[in-house]
Order: sequence, then C-alpha cells, then structure tokens
Amino acid sequence: MPQFVSLAAVAADAFGALASDRAANLADAQAMLGNEPPYDAIVLDTASVVVSAAEVEAIAARAALVVVVIEPDAEHALGWMRRGADDVLAPDELAGAVGWRRLRFAIERRRRGEGRQPAYATDPATGLPHRQQLVEHLSQLLALREREPAPMAVLALRIEVPAEAEDEDVALLRRKLAVRLRAAVRASDIVASVGDDSFVVVLGAVLSPGDAARVADKLAAVIVAPLALGGTEVSVAVAVGIGHYPHDGAQADRLLRRALALAAVAPPMASDGGAVVHDPDSLLRAAANDER
Repeated sequence: MPQFVSLAAVAADAFGALASDRAANLADAQAMLGNEPPYDAIVLDTASVVVSAAEVEAIAARAALVVVVIEPDAEHALGWMRRGADDVLAPDELAGAVGWRRLRFAIERRRRGEGRQPAYATDPATGLPHRQQLVEHLSQLLALREREPAPMAVLALRIEVPAEAEDEDVALLRRKLAVRLRAAVRASDIVASVGDDSFVVVLGAVLSPGDAARVADKLAAVIVAPLALGGTEVSVAVAVGIGHYPHDGAQADRLLRRALALAAVAPPMASDGGAVVHDPDSLLRAAANDER
C-alpha cells in the first residue's frame, strides 16, 4: 500500500463530486487545510504515517479525520475515535465507491457537528432526532439511571447501500429504513439518525446484555429485508455495534462512540445472511448472566 496523507474537498452544492489531493507529509497536509476553498477531510494511512495524540486532536479540530488501519479491531477503532477520528477503515474499504461514500458521510457529520448546517431539532430527511438531540436524550436517560440503576444499551447500525445508488435513492432508502426501525422498537426506545450512513437505537432498559444483542439481530433483519425503490427491489447491508451501560461507560458521548466504533469495524450483513458482529464481549457477558 503506498504511503499517503490524503486530503478531500467537497463541492459546496450539497455534496457534489469529491475532489482529493495528496500531501507528502502530515505537516504539508495541515498547511493545506487553510487553502481556499478549504479541504474538508484528512485521510491518514497509519501503516506509513506516525502521528501523536496531540496531532490527531489538532487535525480533528479543523477537519473530518478518516483513519486507515490494517485489520482494525474494535478497541483500535475506539481508540482512534476517542481521539477525534470520524471513521476508521481497512485499506480495502477505502478503495472504490463505498470508501468514498463513507468519507463523504464523515465530512457531513463533521459539518453538522460544527453547526455549518441548520440546527434542526430533527434530521430533515428522516424526521428522526439528529446526533445532538440524541446525546441530549441519552444524557437524560443516564441521569435517570443514576437514581434508578438498570442496564441500558446503545445500538449503532451502519448502513451500506449499493455502490451504484444515486443520491436521491439513498435519501429515499434512509426514509424507508427510518420508518422500519421506528416500527420495530418500543415506543419508549429512541431511534436517531447520526448521518447518511448510520442510525442509532437507544434501549432505555434491558434485562441483560444478551437482550440487546437479540434486539440488534432483529433490527439487522429488518434493515436488510429487500424494499421497493422506483419499481426495483433494493437491498442494503448493515453492520451493528453495541455500547452497554454501565459496562462500557456512563457518559452519553462515550457510549455512542463505543457503539459507532464497533459498527465501523464489524463485517456487514446482507439480505443473503451472515453473522452480525456486535461487541465481541457481549456473548461472554450474556452467557455469564444466563448462568446466574
């Protein structure tokens, strides 16, 4: 794999074609972030670029940061995301339309987080709470759990649409998937949209970690079931990650990042079957709970 520190820019007209460039080193990349028009993201190849925690934080403060890691595992991905990375990809994931789409989504999430887009209470495309609203809801639930202790779970569902899908198709798919998810959970559970490629479901109360995994499997099956789009049957793939309260943390942002990091490295499941990988420790915890 060639050494690179890539930068990506995006057209101002609602995410037109992505443009990209490469810098010889990290210092040059950081300097190029101030260009006009500015770059929106940096892609770091960790096989050839060594960065300190301070450098990662400095980049993340100025642009979306996508990290390329050979065979990333959940803990590795979580470590990068805690330092400010927006996504973690394997080298083969970066290549092609899927990789560019995830980079584009990372840029959009960053733009929304920085307030460059209107501060809607909900995601206009799906009608679901957006990330900021989700964190507020989750924080309120966690405050309640301090007074009334009970397990909770945060489920992140990363969606992979067909590479050939047009932007209009992706928007319609998201709306249809949002309806499916809302119908598949309890009225007390929270369903949110945290970007064009991810949904989050908060289970306000679970009896055991195994229950969260079973709900995740159910929601994955709901997501990958074929749906009609313009007279054509279309299927998406989904990868799921779970953050467990209190095992994985007691702060809203930490639980959310845990779930998103796990979803980022989990192999996606398509409609033709396959395993959905959650937190790698979840089955062990579920088994221990069942033995009590």
